[in-house]
Amino acid sequence: MTSPVRVRFAPSPTGFLHVGGARTALFNWLYAKHTGGKLILRIEDTDKARNTVEAVQVIYDGLKWLGLDWDEGPGVGGDHGPYFQSERDAVYQRYLEKLQAADAVYLDDKGSTRFKLPRKPIVMEDLVCGRVEVDRSKPINPLGDLEPDMTIRRPDGSWIFHFVNVVDDIEMGITHVIRGEDHLSNTPKHIELYQALGATPPLFAHIPLILNRSGGKMSKRDQGASVQQYIDDGYVPEAVANYLCLLGWSPKDNREKIALDEVASLFELDKINRRNAAFDPDKCFWLNGQYIQQMPLERFRALCQPVLEHAGLPIGGFPNDYLDGVLASVKEKIKLFKDLPAWTSYFFTDDFPFDEEAVTKTLRAPGAPERLQQLAAHLETLPAEGWNHDAIEAAFKDLAAQAGVKTAAFIHPARVAASGRSVGPSLYHLLALLGQEKVLARLRAAASK
Repeated sequence: MTSPVRVRFAPSPTGFLHVGGARTALFNWLYAKHTGGKLILRIEDTDKARNTVEAVQVIYDGLKWLGLDWDEGPGVGGDHGPYFQSERDAVYQRYLEKLQAADAVYLDDKGSTRFKLPRKPIVMEDLVCGRVEVDRSKPINPLGDLEPDMTIRRPDGSWIFHFVNVVDDIEMGITHVIRGEDHLSNTPKHIELYQALGATPPLFAHIPLILNRSGGKMSKRDQGASVQQYIDDGYVPEAVANYLCLLGWSPKDNREKIALDEVASLFELDKINRRNAAFDPDKCFWLNGQYIQQMPLERFRALCQPVLEHAGLPIGGFPNDYLDGVLASVKEKIKLFKDLPAWTSYFFTDDFPFDEEAVTKTLRAPGAPERLQQLAAHLETLPAEGWNHDAIEAAFKDLAAQAGVKTAAFIHPARVAASGRSVGPSLYHLLALLGQEKVLARLRAAASK
């Protein structure tokens, strides 16, 4: 009987959550869901000079925003804690003593503790990369030098990643290590540590690197590298998670929009692509637009409300059906939620900004003030109970016919007067939503200015 799958995401809190780390967390989450296993979150914070409490919170926030939860770890608990490496010193000391008892370590002349690398071939079968062979008995250069023994503890008592990583995976019962291919070269050393500690190594799956537009490994300086940027720009969490799934995996039927639950049902480690994945910000942006277009209004509202509130718009003072009407009118226009206040502020306040170019081109055009006054007078004749899209459209066309001009001669100045912008949702829907009293006031105010 095989043991239940236990995978882990073990980030270092050094600044922000990189999309490469988020993709690693996502693949671990997917495999845990697929197998009915558990995902453990472990914070590798042994680098006291670089690790911060704020960076830990960034990890939590980024994972939760993407919709990724964990079964054990900070905030959740579990039987294998503590889940911060900075709190596990006694555990590491105990395992170091095991190596000392087996004469597998020594102190070098600088005071570092070194692990004696076994000078024999080692073979591992990676679930993605295939067979990997290393022979420590062979020289690494023409001078005949062998690979130096591995440092596992510094003279100041701090621990090296390789050692604590292996110890924690043993202690936490990790069955599968799913991580970036940049760790592949470390894995033989890790297996040697497992063997020296008398533990069975987990299975390894090293997933392809994410490359930038230039074909190099994606760094924190590259466009789209930080998960926080997607949060700040107002991407749809499901869209970003969906896109990250496609970096090294695909459903094999040319689909690109696919829900995480369905990905989890299909996700197998041997289906991960071997070649590196090219990150395309434009494709992620396109996919985000697809999610917004096809999103139910209820979900759209849930994503819109905090954005509007953060912008200081008093949406709480309006009925729900009014809010839904506003959001439905702009839904097809929104590409990123950071743009939402500019598209909607005039629905919730009279103190909205005017686009200067639109004002110059439209409201300062010859005859525009007079047309706005004419339009206000004409719209005022509509009965309040008949203030709707069709009645407003008919009134515009009737007035244009009377004036002997195209309807656009009234439409363009009316849009800028009512919204401050030259673009937006259907003008007749916009005016119907705003209400007759507010529309008349804005037309006359713009005409007088």
